[in-house]
Amino acid sequence: MKYSYISHLYCPKCEAVYDTKQQHQLCTCGSPLLVDYHWDELKADLKRDEVEKRQPTLWRYHEMLPVENEANVVSQGEGMTPLIAMPALGKDMDVENLYMKDEGLVPTGTFKARGAAVGVSKAKEVGVKEFAMPTNGNAGAAWALYGAKAGIQSTIVMPQDAPKITRNEVALSGANLYLVNGLISDAGKIVGQAVKDFGLYDVSTLKEPYRIEGKKTMGLEIAEQMGWEMPDVILYPTGGGVGLIGIYKALNELKKLGWIEGNLPRLVAVQATGCAPIVKAWEEGKNESEFWASSSTQAFGINVPKALGDFLVLDAIYKTEGCAIAVDDQEMLAEQGKIARLEGSFICPEGAAVFVAIRELRKQNWIKEGETVVALNTGAGIKYPDTVNIDVPILEIGDSITVKS
Repeated sequence: MKYSYISHLYCPKCEAVYDTKQQHQLCTCGSPLLVDYHWDELKADLKRDEVEKRQPTLWRYHEMLPVENEANVVSQGEGMTPLIAMPALGKDMDVENLYMKDEGLVPTGTFKARGAAVGVSKAKEVGVKEFAMPTNGNAGAAWALYGAKAGIQSTIVMPQDAPKITRNEVALSGANLYLVNGLISDAGKIVGQAVKDFGLYDVSTLKEPYRIEGKKTMGLEIAEQMGWEMPDVILYPTGGGVGLIGIYKALNELKKLGWIEGNLPRLVAVQATGCAPIVKAWEEGKNESEFWASSSTQAFGINVPKALGDFLVLDAIYKTEGCAIAVDDQEMLAEQGKIARLEGSFICPEGAAVFVAIRELRKQNWIKEGETVVALNTGAGIKYPDTVNIDVPILEIGDSITVKS
């Protein structure tokens, strides 16, 4: 058996085909490129019970990933995050079968490590020496650290008000770090110019084809962890939307292999009211979004005014009869506290936004009684220390305390 059954890259818009042995960015038509595999060969050679016996990392699915030589794999043990039942929270919001896929437990503390692991591994395989990317924080941290492990230099540009902890991660990795007094879209313009000026490999969201392959492993894992039975609804906090696109791609690929059957889960894109271009496009029945001016949200990871792959996100929503919903910052921060109190999980603001969306969709009966719902928490709450502000009493030496019942 081959380590990877990768076949080719293809454009979902103009259907152009590209070789996987070379470095590629976007299609000549401007669209992101996607990866395809030799599905007939893979179906004949690999059975799902074989995968279940392997080591608990995302590389257990290596035949469905793009790295062709195992020696090029750059890994820190990422993947196979737990799928956690949330009974107390589910009872509180009248969702009996509620689960959380907790991505806060991967290296670097967010799901971005998945895309970095596969993207950096493939970059190493095709001979990339230095890459560049704009980031809201967590993606840059993951790519810089995995790049360091691979021996690849990185240049990272992030908004000045990105979380300080992610800035520190990038700086400690040895990357070339720059801060911009603006949004990720402004950082993207600076990176774009640097790519032209210095011949850097652009690993901006969906400008290289392989990050999505790492993200799709969330969908593969959810299917395996649920015994190859599909939940009714999967909700995802959506900025660039690569995770939602990847989950949709993964589930369709599992159907090609015959590993799952029936309808796919309804996919839900969750955004913030201060930055909701996908929601607006979905509400208007459009296939692409418009740039969201003056975007702002404390869920920094979903503060993306215009996603390059918006048409792929919307396609996934439409084809699964899903929806898009925006939630208020204050509601997501309140939900973050409620989740910690009821379930003992300190999740990121983006993850909390998903649970607010579940609460609202259940009230609307869009999520129906008895349905199985999976929420993606995309990172650890400890990576966002400034989102929690509490007043704590200070004791003097010898003071006593009053215990609340």
